Amino acid sequence: MAPSAVPPPAVEVKEVKTIQSKSPPPEKDLGTKRKIICFSGMLPRSPPRPLIPPRSCKTNALRIDFDGTIFMQDTGHILFNNFGCGSEQRALYEKQIASGERAFRDVSEEMWGSLNVPFDDGFEVMKEALVIDKDFKAFHNFCLNNRIPFNVISAGLRPVLKRVLDHFIGEEAAANIDIVANDAEISPDGSTWKPVWRHDTELGHDKALSITQYREKAQINDDDGTIPMIIFIGDGVSDLPAARQADVLFARRGLKLENYCIENKISYIPFDTFADVQREVIKIAETDEQKTKGEGLPSRFNPRANMWRRISSRKAVPTVASMTPRDERMFVWPEHFSEVKGNQANVEPAGA
Repeated sequence: MAPSAVPPPAVEVKEVKTIQSKSPPPEKDLGTKRKIICFSGMLPRSPPRPLIPPRSCKTNALRIDFDGTIFMQDTGHILFNNFGCGSEQRALYEKQIASGERAFRDVSEEMWGSLNVPFDDGFEVMKEALVIDKDFKAFHNFCLNNRIPFNVISAGLRPVLKRVLDHFIGEEAAANIDIVANDAEISPDGSTWKPVWRHDTELGHDKALSITQYREKAQINDDDGTIPMIIFIGDGVSDLPAARQADVLFARRGLKLENYCIENKISYIPFDTFADVQREVIKIAETDEQKTKGEGLPSRFNPRANMWRRISSRKAVPTVASMTPRDERMFVWPEHFSEVKGNQANVEPAGA
């Protein structure tokens, strides 16, 4: 007998403050030489663990957070609140993660395991509750028009994220977004939701490793020593590990990431909608083209973003290495700094 559909419960849709639009940003071909690759972090919102910046690679990359940045609400929260453990138990789980009492992966398994709803019925509720940034589709088209690969890296479940993107921006546009996330085994009757974790870690998905693998596959490095520029767009403090590696950081106005940046004097650009981001990206790209012609270091350069960069060109190493903290060099260029190579210097011993 086919499973009966679960009647969707009444969903409390969060009220979203409408931001008065400025004039639309120009839709133009940037015409710049420096490559831009977009990574988007689609994460279930949870209290951040101690911030340990991942050892990742740098590309001309745009990283964009999903829940709270692309969408105003959290996809997992909608499902858990309506079909699973409920908001009170979810809040307790989040406290356990924040205190370090339990690992994110263990808690997430319990929250996803608490669901009892067929996938399609769960999506119907998400569809009604989610509100997408009104300018995101235009921004994504801007990325496509400028040959900016748009990639999502998430600790969530790929089937959920894909279905949401397919619905809100269209299957054709969403097909251009590579979603790197955990998979899931969901029974037809919805009685079992089991994450299939990408990595055997406490987080379940080592995003730094995924970025490195993508970098290797895409062969982002340039033989002429040109270094890409990373742009990160987020909203929460949990975005900090990735945001700290960016050359340019966008933080949604009035939310936790902006507050953290203000309190800790971290340089950032506030935004209300993705139209603001698009305007600034155009300005940044044009300035970089004027100052550098797309060669060497980007005009806006974060020396501590080195772990996002894979430099294969030998002539690029001295320039960037001189701006790199000593203890980080061996992780970025092990072939250059982990042993004596002709006239090259050894890595200085720790504490030297």
